[in-house]
Amino acid sequence: MDNRKSFLKGAFCGALAILLVIGVVSCGVKANIVSSGNKRMTSDTERKLSVLHSLIEESFLGKVDEKKLEEGLYEGYVSGLEDPYSAYYDAEDTKSFMESSEGEYSGIGAVMTQNKDSGIITLTHVYEDSPAMKAGLANEDILYKVEGKEVTGEDLTEVVSRIRGDKGTEVELTVLRGKKNEEVTVVAVRDTIETQTVQTRMLEDHIGYLAVSEFDSVTYNQYVKGLNDLEGQGMKALVVDLRGNPGGNLNTVCDILDLMLPKGLIVYTQDKKGEKREMTSDEENQFILPMTVLVNGNSASASEIYAGAIQDYGLGKIVGTQTYGKGVVQQIFDLRDGTCVKLTIAEYYTPKGRNINGTGITPDVKVEYEPDEKNPEADNQLDTAVRELKKEL
Repeated sequence: MDNRKSFLKGAFCGALAILLVIGVVSCGVKANIVSSGNKRMTSDTERKLSVLHSLIEESFLGKVDEKKLEEGLYEGYVSGLEDPYSAYYDAEDTKSFMESSEGEYSGIGAVMTQNKDSGIITLTHVYEDSPAMKAGLANEDILYKVEGKEVTGEDLTEVVSRIRGDKGTEVELTVLRGKKNEEVTVVAVRDTIETQTVQTRMLEDHIGYLAVSEFDSVTYNQYVKGLNDLEGQGMKALVVDLRGNPGGNLNTVCDILDLMLPKGLIVYTQDKKGEKREMTSDEENQFILPMTVLVNGNSASASEIYAGAIQDYGLGKIVGTQTYGKGVVQQIFDLRDGTCVKLTIAEYYTPKGRNINGTGITPDVKVEYEPDEKNPEADNQLDTAVRELKKEL
């Protein structure tokens, strides 16, 4: 099977969410990663590592980078958990990871998601006037290569870190486009990007449209501004579009839901010890206009928290297709040397106690997206969400 067939093997089934919780904490890390309370494991592991080191030193033909060997040891140790959401990040990846959560970085301006089974990476949102758009990249392009190297199956965070770089530098990207998987290679010039996570416009009959591409630190202020702008234009109902939104910061989505929900529970998490943490909304704000929420198979984690809360409180209908089903929480642990590890540390539950891990949110109104070749701007899912709102106007 050639590279192209290997790359395309597997079905799309949702987005691998990069981050749900950003909670950087300090933790004591011993100098040797094999240190353990189990003395036999420590002894056996150290012996085996010593043998491997000797074999490489005496027999390996190529050049040896001791730093890369060490980093590979840490990466392999965490990958042994066989958890798609847990990962070790070296110093470079950690820097990019933290920048992405803050919503400002040097890069090309595109949101990417990864299919957890096939490893395929898809561009789900290309920012207006971004280096990515200027280079000719588009939504739904499949990322095939970065600087000539195939990236399918590689850790998404590592791929993103290679695409990012200093302002003014270039990066070559190859994508597959359309039903025929046309191979397109472009060169994008990196620039400083403030993630534009919220887009708004007014639809017919004063129905507002607010799309959220991800939940970063910058998203709350953008959401508030977008909501205020639409209300200032006389909005009578609202569509919130979370299609393709892979998730983001738990605190951010909870702050946003505090603007929408009545007083009560937003979401709660439960860790391995059974300890619960509840996030609640107060009485200060509540959205009272009719609303619908658009979702699809690429709506994950924080997006599902948003949709689940709206659905549980009965504030609006969820429209679209089954969501991704990521009902677990990750936390970032600072390893005190510029690196970090991301671990799955809890499950989360909607206000009514639903855990949607592996199943997702079931829409109140199910509708598959149907592209219209004669009218690329047509959006039958959005049309359905609007029709549902018109029933209430």
